[in-house]
Amino acid sequence: MRVKALETLLTEKGLVDPAALDAIIDIYQNQVGPQNGALVVAKAWADPVFKARLLADATEVVAELGFYGRQGEHITVVENTLERHNVIVCTLCSCYPWPLLGIPPGWYKSDAYRARVVREPRAVLAEFGVVLPEGQAVRVWDSTAEMRYLVLPMRPEGTEGMSVEELAALVTRDAMVGTGLATVPQ
Repeated sequence: MRVKALETLLTEKGLVDPAALDAIIDIYQNQVGPQNGALVVAKAWADPVFKARLLADATEVVAELGFYGRQGEHITVVENTLERHNVIVCTLCSCYPWPLLGIPPGWYKSDAYRARVVREPRAVLAEFGVVLPEGQAVRVWDSTAEMRYLVLPMRPEGTEGMSVEELAALVTRDAMVGTGLATVPQ
């Protein structure tokens, strides 16, 4: 409500053009967002050479796909495995790979998430519905202005032979942050 009130006030004073705001929102909803990261993950699942390149130098690889710019200058991809589950946080503010994931969700920016996921990651993950096996380690990565992270979730079983587009549909924003898992196909 505060954002809407501020937008209304700025519009009434002639300081903001509502059409310009709509255009910016459209860019982040339809051109920049989790669908970009999902495509990157799906390509990594489908192509071992692409995956190796992505893990070696994600910034270069995602830039080749056109996913770069503000909040996406330095990207590292960390891979979930049976031995380790990765989760991303920015303990200082809300550094987030916008070109790959869009605008960060409110919970990512919350003080509670930023503090608790570092201290008790398994409890926080359980609140998101992610219950990990006892032997699987959890690694928390602290995103910064110098480095932003993307989680490469484990590929779900039963997805052999699926196209990149079909695989991308299984990848959620939360799975790429580590607070979720890839969707299992029906």
